[in-house]
Amino acid sequence: MMSAWFGLLLLWLVGALANDNLRVAYEWREMDFKYETADQRWAAIEKGDFKPANVIPFGLEVYKHRLFVTLPRWRAGVPASLAYLDLNDTSTKMPALKPYPSWEAHNLAEAEPELISPFRVRADRCGRLWVLDLRISGVLEKTKMYGAPQLLVYDLHNDDLLRRHTLPAGQFKQGSFLANLAIEDGDCENTYAYAGDLGSPGLVVYSWKDQESWRVQHHYFHPDPMAGNFSVSGIEFQWDDGLYGLALSKPLETGFSTLYFHPLCSTMEFSVSTSVLRNKTLATSPDIYRDFKVLGSRGPNTQAGAEFLDQETGVLFYALPNLNEVACWRTSQNFTHNAQSRIFRNNDSMIFPSDVKVDQEKRLWVLSNQLPVFIYDELYAGSINFRIHTASVKEAIENTACESRTSPLPDIINKLGDILNTNVILKSTSAASPMSVSSLLMASLGLLMSFRLF
Repeated sequence: MMSAWFGLLLLWLVGALANDNLRVAYEWREMDFKYETADQRWAAIEKGDFKPANVIPFGLEVYKHRLFVTLPRWRAGVPASLAYLDLNDTSTKMPALKPYPSWEAHNLAEAEPELISPFRVRADRCGRLWVLDLRISGVLEKTKMYGAPQLLVYDLHNDDLLRRHTLPAGQFKQGSFLANLAIEDGDCENTYAYAGDLGSPGLVVYSWKDQESWRVQHHYFHPDPMAGNFSVSGIEFQWDDGLYGLALSKPLETGFSTLYFHPLCSTMEFSVSTSVLRNKTLATSPDIYRDFKVLGSRGPNTQAGAEFLDQETGVLFYALPNLNEVACWRTSQNFTHNAQSRIFRNNDSMIFPSDVKVDQEKRLWVLSNQLPVFIYDELYAGSINFRIHTASVKEAIENTACESRTSPLPDIINKLGDILNTNVILKSTSAASPMSVSSLLMASLGLLMSFRLF
């Protein structure tokens, strides 16, 4: 009887500690674009330049009133691979997107198209938009390469292209697939970009000041062969993706940050100081092996995708595609199960969380896109397929182990265990009545419901 009550209490507790406070801000059955006229839109569809069924959002970023979305060219019929919506326009939850920086930038008929297929973008505190362009179209069909991957940097004040950096030979290998980006922008004139290569595992570091890049190798960038099984929306598949999630802490007293990272096919989290990565001579030598740290495991079936660290709270948010979930960890604590919490899970609206960001207003944004269904099956145009969730960081982490004022789960369980243990002692020494057992259980519930620390 006691074990049954204890099990019910734990189930209640798990639910109470995860409020699922994220709400759907935008949703689409199919992505659409703002053409100058309706005739132009229909002409693009008739010519095959725009095939709505082939357009899928992948990455997002928010800067002031604009929310940017990347739309990689997995298949033909993607008229613009980077676009945005206006957050000030609240007239619809299904807005058509405006190409960024212009329609012309996405014209594949040009000899050197400005943008081909970016997967990630990042706006820095200096008003620049960093775009990681893989320069490959038709990844799932007839693949065409337009040269080596590039980093493009735009001025968000006027949308001018400030700089284009093409990766030199040797930094982009056969099988390379650069799909994630982090920007260390503590100094606007000495900014560093970090691009993760999941296909040929490695990390590319770019210096804004020196206008050069270098490639870093480490065993921790590689996938775990035991963590390649995925099951999303009834589709089972195997991937072997390496370095994927990247997140930066705020600068430490040394002026350097901590880069948190993980392969997609792994349940482990790792870290390294950017003092190692920013030193080209050291970063490209074999002497850096022990400078990388193993933080720990998230547990079984917890392969993680995109991640982002809110530098104000020190909370790391990360996507768990196998669980249709977004979780968090407060980086001031050890990386243990007790220090991590679910902040949102939904088997309908959070199928394959693809990107996670926190904007300057301290709002958390999560994009879900059903990517495995898009790749291995077919998305149904009559239902909602893509969603962007949001909440303030404060709301998102409320009543979780990531909230500084909330006691983590194990502390509460320990206190509950003390109460139940007291009851066992009473039964063995004074033959406590069933009423005393009930009273203690009610006291336990009262403790759980009021255990917020103020």
